[in-house]
Amino acid sequence: MPLKAHVSKVLAIVILMVALMGHTVPMAAGQSGELTAPGAAGDWSRFRGPNGNGVADTSNLPTEVGPDTNVIWATPLPEGHSSPILSADKIFLTAVDGTDLQTIALDRASGEILWRRSAPADPTDPPDPRNNPASPSPVTDGEIVVVFFADYGMIAYDVDGEELWSLPLGPFDNVYGMGASPILFDDMVILAADQTNDSYLLAVSREDGSTIWKTDRPEAKSGHATPILWEDETGRTQLLIPGSFFLTAYDASNGEKLWWVSGLSFEIKSTPVIYDGMVFVNGFGSPMQQPGRQPVIETFEEALLRDADHDGKLNAEELEGTRAAGWMGFTDLDHDGAFDADEWAYFKAAITSTNGVLAIKLGGEGDMTEQNVAWTYHRAVPQLPSPLVYEGVLYMINDGGIVTSFDPATGEVLAQGRLQGAVDAYYASPVAADGKIYFVSELGLVAVIEPGGGLGVVSVGDLDDLVYGTPAIDDSRIYLRTRNTLYCFGLQ
Repeated sequence: MPLKAHVSKVLAIVILMVALMGHTVPMAAGQSGELTAPGAAGDWSRFRGPNGNGVADTSNLPTEVGPDTNVIWATPLPEGHSSPILSADKIFLTAVDGTDLQTIALDRASGEILWRRSAPADPTDPPDPRNNPASPSPVTDGEIVVVFFADYGMIAYDVDGEELWSLPLGPFDNVYGMGASPILFDDMVILAADQTNDSYLLAVSREDGSTIWKTDRPEAKSGHATPILWEDETGRTQLLIPGSFFLTAYDASNGEKLWWVSGLSFEIKSTPVIYDGMVFVNGFGSPMQQPGRQPVIETFEEALLRDADHDGKLNAEELEGTRAAGWMGFTDLDHDGAFDADEWAYFKAAITSTNGVLAIKLGGEGDMTEQNVAWTYHRAVPQLPSPLVYEGVLYMINDGGIVTSFDPATGEVLAQGRLQGAVDAYYASPVAADGKIYFVSELGLVAVIEPGGGLGVVSVGDLDDLVYGTPAIDDSRIYLRTRNTLYCFGLQ
């Protein structure tokens, strides 16, 4: 479908979305309870562990970690933002070493590097300095491991490092660079590729990388979210992924779009989590997307008074000094250096979208915004870290380090504040197990709090190195990657 047709289709949806944005609907009585999420138990085999929820079922974890505290082993590694992924006896991650994009396997017991493999591409600098050529995390089922590099595509290896197949993809067009990680479902590898144009979901064969299905996502323009899975009452597995303005559910077997909810920010980077029949998702575009701060944007017809060359478009020179000029890189969808009417409408929808956390009831058919949005919250919303539900409490930490805890059923705020002794920026997502919640800051401060909704800090360790990847937890061990080192922490 030509770009303009895509955009026109998006605009019809955006008009409805703008009308519904921020609407809060109470949960109806008698709705079904929690349903099974595939992958809800087991080891940390994908980004954020079992179904992306950030919670492990293990015991005997350390309350305090640091470069000299409860270290089982520490292995120097090249730089990378991907998170460690675990199989029964190995750890997988990706890295960039000069001009080399690497997949690395380590022994879980000793930290010894078992093998390295190079992608057939040179790394390029992502458009945003917070990103990295090795940002997406691997995925494994204990037999194969699949990695995704935005500069190449997907590559599958067996767990001993033999290449099974490769699939070149791209080039990609994301203003921040790519960040979503692949996941495995049945005999498929599924990848979300949200970008400025031609966003899609792709499912390929686990055996040979051949395409099984591909679904376009024209409304998704800026995102890094990794999908999660949910099994409905009929036994059908649904793929849930947030993107610009919408959380959307697809049939995981064939990519068919099933239902959606509007009201999200135009930028989505974090992965949603499921708890007690609801999915929780946060999105943050910019400070001006806070309720009450969204600017009033003139109509395209009014803006055309600046159209000096009378071509029916508005270029950067004609928009000089206006808010729209600064947003052209985000919303000039065909990259011709000018806004037409459709692109102006998309710019207006993006800039007036709302930062927020949404609690969404699972299931339905078609547009479920009115029926499924249980509650919303709009303060101190994260841009990058994903939410966490642990022992009946929902937690989020924003990029500036403000933590908020909620009653997930009602949205009631239980506590909000910064972590004492660990005031910093945060890009890694929180994780939890064994009655401990771990928050890791950009500068490597590791704060541990107890569950229950309070924010009292039990300990703070200082790794004295940058951290962007989310820790992995399994079998009484925490695996935490800094810029230069992969640590394994545990009780001796």
